[in-house]
Amino acid sequence: MRKLYVLFLLINSLLVSSQEYTRKDSLRGYLSSLRACYDVTFYDLDITIDEKEKSIEYSTSSIHFTALSDFDWFQIDLAANMEVMLVEFEGVHLDFSREFDAVYVYFNREIKKGENTNIKVWYGGYPIEAVNPPWDGGFSWEKDQNNKPWISVSCQGLGASVWWPCKDHQSDEPDSMRIKVAARYPLKIIANGDLRNDTSLWNQYLNSWVNVSEWFVSYPINNYNVTLNIGDYSHFSDKYISNNDTLRLDYYVLNGNINKAIRHFKQVKPMMECFENYFGPYPFWNDGYALVETPYLGMEHQSAIAYGNNFLPGYYGNISYIDDLDFDFIIVHESGHEWWGNSITTNDIADMWVHEGFCTYAEALYVECIYGYKAMLSYLDNQKKRVRNKKPVIGHYHVNKQGSSDMYNKGSLMLHTLRSIISDDELWFEIIMGISLDFKYRNIDGQDIIDYINQKTRKDFSYFFKQYLENTNIPEFVYSLQKEGRNTTLIFKWNAIDNFNMPLLVNIGKDDFWIYPNNQLQEIDLGSFDRASFKIRTDLFYIDVKKQ
Repeated sequence: MRKLYVLFLLINSLLVSSQEYTRKDSLRGYLSSLRACYDVTFYDLDITIDEKEKSIEYSTSSIHFTALSDFDWFQIDLAANMEVMLVEFEGVHLDFSREFDAVYVYFNREIKKGENTNIKVWYGGYPIEAVNPPWDGGFSWEKDQNNKPWISVSCQGLGASVWWPCKDHQSDEPDSMRIKVAARYPLKIIANGDLRNDTSLWNQYLNSWVNVSEWFVSYPINNYNVTLNIGDYSHFSDKYISNNDTLRLDYYVLNGNINKAIRHFKQVKPMMECFENYFGPYPFWNDGYALVETPYLGMEHQSAIAYGNNFLPGYYGNISYIDDLDFDFIIVHESGHEWWGNSITTNDIADMWVHEGFCTYAEALYVECIYGYKAMLSYLDNQKKRVRNKKPVIGHYHVNKQGSSDMYNKGSLMLHTLRSIISDDELWFEIIMGISLDFKYRNIDGQDIIDYINQKTRKDFSYFFKQYLENTNIPEFVYSLQKEGRNTTLIFKWNAIDNFNMPLLVNIGKDDFWIYPNNQLQEIDLGSFDRASFKIRTDLFYIDVKKQ
């Protein structure tokens, strides 16, 4: 029976994937019945790190779950280069088999729908080493300026299964988790959430004294946001007060960098105030907010944000990247992910535009908050330089394939354009706040966002999102100005997908006014005016313009 089911899965994977994707891609990205049959409620990790061998030594991952249907086997995930030593269930060692990064666990009885139970996976090995983190993912085994070990992990896209056994699908987040990590003394360990316990003891596997840190995450968390950082860290803290409540701010930086960090991290509290104004309260209040210095640029690890921007403004000191302003890009962008990507997570990474588009737009709103509206318009205009329009923003579903990197800046400019179309800032910011609060701690599809906006505006923006997310090109406004006596006629249309009819603001020297182009040529008599004064508000819309 199981062999027949494997055959079924193989055939199904071929159906959901195009020829460019493999069985391995489907096992990773497809929510088959062997994964949909259970919902993870809690992860309990107990991990030992050997920095000398660059290995994970005899560690465990306890996976607590609720059965969503009857089953006697299911799939978990662990990178093929890592070893599963045994799987324990109710005191019994279960049989298991492996296919690429998938691990099939065979229970000794039928698990009934509604049952709450768990397995414990004993594992170890040499996890993938990142070459260019965080983009390629894996462990970073580095040395700090004092030649002391400095270790971090990043795994967005690649998946958390590169370093611990889990159900590695973005749609399933545990309600909470424990992360217990041991590393050689005197190295310090920082993970997600709240530090519950910190001890030293003798470890027989490392033949050494170790520090053991136990962290607890009290909110849902997506797998790629789970992290650990190990090094010669110093710690200082601060407080952020909001609505008579206090948020703990923790900062972990390499020994010797505290003075720089104290000065540089002062921008965190005004940033937090801006984001709370637009998106609502910081979503992981009980776990606190932390910045952790890392040997790579940055990553939005929930409540423990990876920071590697060298205490500089901009992007590694490049302020042209942030339109010659003076804030730290990594602090602002990665912190924005606490709302967009961490609190709200998409079911499939094909919809990562929700994470990155909204977060990149959050940068612009931060600029509007701190520097003003005109600075925000200039900042968005600067984002246009980084859009390539080579591939669609939405990726391929069910194969763990995200879309174009344009999801960042094109996604942001799309939202800015939508704000202009709605032309009602009170409603717009109500929508932004509503999305953040109504989808809080939820896994959603990109379509849920589109449906929400349609509902709140009582308009159908499906054509709009289809153009910007599913097509390579942005809409092109084609126009000409024709003199007829003293008057001038504007002839115009959109070059875009069928039935595209986005309104547009233009100006002839005084006030802006709306026109309503579609795919068909239209004419408007503009009367008598200086044609040199004709202006299309491209600062409010992300479009191409072609004058004929």
